[in-house]
Amino acid sequence: MRTLLSVIITLLCWCAQGYSQNGFRVVPLGVKGGVNDGNLSAYMVAPAGSNAFVCLDAGTLTNGIWSAVQQGTFPVSGEVVLKQYIKGYLISHPHLDHVSGMLLNAVEDTAKHIYGFENCMKVLKTHYFNWESWPNFTNEGAAPAMKKYTYNILSEENEIPLAGTAMHVRAFRLSHGAPTESAAFLVRSGDSYLLYFGDTGPDEVEKSDKIETVWKAVAPLVREGKLRAIFLEVSYPNSQPDKSLFGHLTPKWFFKELQKLAGFTGQKAMQNLNVVVTHIKPVGTNEEKITSELKKENTLGVKLIFPQQGIPLNF
Repeated sequence: MRTLLSVIITLLCWCAQGYSQNGFRVVPLGVKGGVNDGNLSAYMVAPAGSNAFVCLDAGTLTNGIWSAVQQGTFPVSGEVVLKQYIKGYLISHPHLDHVSGMLLNAVEDTAKHIYGFENCMKVLKTHYFNWESWPNFTNEGAAPAMKKYTYNILSEENEIPLAGTAMHVRAFRLSHGAPTESAAFLVRSGDSYLLYFGDTGPDEVEKSDKIETVWKAVAPLVREGKLRAIFLEVSYPNSQPDKSLFGHLTPKWFFKELQKLAGFTGQKAMQNLNVVVTHIKPVGTNEEKITSELKKENTLGVKLIFPQQGIPLNF
């Protein structure tokens, strides 16, 4: 009897450990787009049960970390979160609302990796970490290179490991108001996946197939239940003219793009899929309009999630 009980306990522990290794913990450090400079795009992501995070974009760091600590999301100081928990930065594109937190915190930060496409790294090197805009805390570029941050150039063909974590990433190019390039990141932990879009315009307006390429790649993961969440931007309400999108989505275009994904997966696979709404520009009553329009147009039955700064999400 005692032996049987020991076996059962061992199996239960093994199952619990296996489960904890699947999925993700996400801590939003910044969720808005535009001018809200204390709450701009940045999402810490780690495997469930781990404190080894990477940051998906880095528009806001200190304010978001402080908010998370104040709300009990982290039982440690903000300094520990910044210097020890965050292992690197995945930068979708080098606009200031996606990199300013990283730039400002570089002074106090510890050694980390920066990941992005070649043009993104070139802008960081040429225009920011150049000893004119800001000291060069990286391993390349204007002398002296202080070598705190290490550039890692991504390609669309390869999945690579994220240093200091148990995660891997595959990147996809996006069009953010042609010819501006952005990126989507497919992050993997074990057999669980999370898909994060940087700023992007709809394929039809951008005259591209960039988003469709992403959908084709992740459709099997949706059908198999392995894609835990999609982070997709909506910057403007539907009243924004297409000619003035500047490489962004509205609720109408948001669901047109998700309908394309449904075309590859089938409608049933889309039901209750976690879709996190990012980058809402908090101008006037836009937030209320966008939220209302998204809920009204959600005929796919996806689970819309509106993240809040400092409050964790578990997928």
